[in-house]
Amino acid sequence: AGRTELNLSVLGLGTMTMGWSSDKETSFAIMDAALDAGITFFDTADIYSKWVAGNPGGVAETWIGEWMKARGTRHKIVLATKVRGRMWEGPDGEGLSRAHIMRAVEESLRRLQTDYIDLYQTHWPDESVPYEETMEALDALVRQGKVRYVGCSNYTADQLRAALSASEANNLVRYETLQPHYNLVHRREFERELMALCRAEEIGVLPYSPLAGGFLTGKYRRGQKPPAGSRGAENDRMAKYTTEAGFAVVDALTAIAERRGATPAQVALAWMLANPVITSAIIGARTTDQLAETLKCLAVTLSDEEIAELNRVSDRMPE
Repeated sequence: AGRTELNLSVLGLGTMTMGWSSDKETSFAIMDAALDAGITFFDTADIYSKWVAGNPGGVAETWIGEWMKARGTRHKIVLATKVRGRMWEGPDGEGLSRAHIMRAVEESLRRLQTDYIDLYQTHWPDESVPYEETMEALDALVRQGKVRYVGCSNYTADQLRAALSASEANNLVRYETLQPHYNLVHRREFERELMALCRAEEIGVLPYSPLAGGFLTGKYRRGQKPPAGSRGAENDRMAKYTTEAGFAVVDALTAIAERRGATPAQVALAWMLANPVITSAIIGARTTDQLAETLKCLAVTLSDEEIAELNRVSDRMPE
């Protein structure tokens, strides 16, 4: 990944579903299946999944820690987690201050039952804290051996530049990876400036939501209610995709998938992995069957014409 020694699998396992749409037994089975299939990059966050009723946060980290201990797998995986969200009461209960980071990392290490984190990422920016303070805290964690490398998520190009400048000016560790929200129906935010910046700075790119929360699987249909149990049925977050422009992208994916004996999801991931800037795409799975289907994307190699067609159709998505 980027300039680091981290050797990330082409697909990473995202763990936001743990304790939300996957129970503990299923989550353990998914992690077993992922590792068996060669996925060695596991991505989590301390807040997963605090927005679910009855979930205090820290559940995904706790389950990963229990799984690694039960299976003896810590040395087999590249483990990434994130810091930023509110995890306790009080003024330093959230954010990217030194005080929050120093306590949050200890709590993550305890839940994960490990003494080091391979990639520690700031989950989203904190405009109330100087970049120098955040990077100094992260630098201390690397020097202490608690963290190997640091990355960020959801930063704009300006924010990433500012953080890199602070690191360089103060001789501190720098962000080596970026985790952007990026997929066929959400391209411009990453492609406008961040993509070139990551290429120039040799920053590893680890997109999340490569299937747009399930929209690019083709399960949402024109004029039909969202499928029961889907994210679109739970809230209106899919409304930005379930437009004529969005369905046109799914139509193009479906046409290519039918020609190739693949699924729209597999084609959407193949499109992403064809981009040389992408290091690893983070995929979620609610079941082992879903994971097995998604993994077949690695057998799909798109032609230049197919990639150009998908780019052309998805260019029509509004900002």
